[in-house]
Amino acid sequence: MRIVIALGGNALLARGEKPDAAIQLHHVRAAAEALAPLAADHELVICHGNGPQVGLLALESQADPSLSRPYPLDVLGAQTQGMIGYWLAQSLRNAGVRRPVLAIVTQTVVDAADPAFATPTKFVGPVYSEGEGRRLAETHGWRIAADGAHWRRVVASPEPLRLVEADSVARLVDAGTVVVCGGGGGAPVVDDGHGRLNGVEAVVDKDLTAALLAIDLKADRLVLLTDVPAVVRDFGTTNAQPLPILDLDELAHLEFAAGSMGPKVEACRRFVAATGHAAAIGSLTAAAAVLDGTEGTTVVSAPTTSP
Repeated sequence: MRIVIALGGNALLARGEKPDAAIQLHHVRAAAEALAPLAADHELVICHGNGPQVGLLALESQADPSLSRPYPLDVLGAQTQGMIGYWLAQSLRNAGVRRPVLAIVTQTVVDAADPAFATPTKFVGPVYSEGEGRRLAETHGWRIAADGAHWRRVVASPEPLRLVEADSVARLVDAGTVVVCGGGGGAPVVDDGHGRLNGVEAVVDKDLTAALLAIDLKADRLVLLTDVPAVVRDFGTTNAQPLPILDLDELAHLEFAAGSMGPKVEACRRFVAATGHAAAIGSLTAAAAVLDGTEGTTVVSAPTTSP
């Protein structure tokens, strides 16, 4: 099969962990070990999140006294594509992947008039207590929001319209290459109408970019791997219930948090609706089982019936 896999940024750096390079590389190596067996039997395209990483770089840039102004988020997003892509490509080879592996920096076109620029929802950076988060927001001019029991910075997350390098990715996959691309949703750019691209201050959701890419590549499966085992109904309550399978009709009657599970569910919905193929959400450590449908949540176009 041709599979597009999206790795959550929090799967590469657990909540509350120090963002040291050694800690992140440890997680990347574990991710590569989980994904390497899939590369033996399937064509793989791997996207990855960058929320913790781009937030860290933004903090460093904002605190650098040698800069007249901090680096913009699109540039920081491109930097994280290089860093995480390098780690993933190296770790996949070291984990036994024999196909060529190539990490590329990609750009994602967004609409400059997207209403998301006025209502930031994308979590970036480390977690804080509410008091510390509000203090930092006041100091740096951030917007913050609750992320579970913690607080984090939120930035604009406009709708991905197209991946500039999609044709190149398709040719690489056709040639048997494992491609790491769309990192952090891709560096966000706008088209001036004359073919000229310019970066914008935002972070595109990598799950929505992965769904867009999976549709363009005519993938057989979209798999979103994160730090939770499945989609959960009534998450955080005593009625919490894992959902092993969902169809599009059921999805239409469920609501999920905009900054966390919401984009993942929406990415699956878009892919399944456009292609008729299944999508899945689950834990990175159970990647093969999530693909097989024996763990995680599988999203299908219509209810399955027993014989």
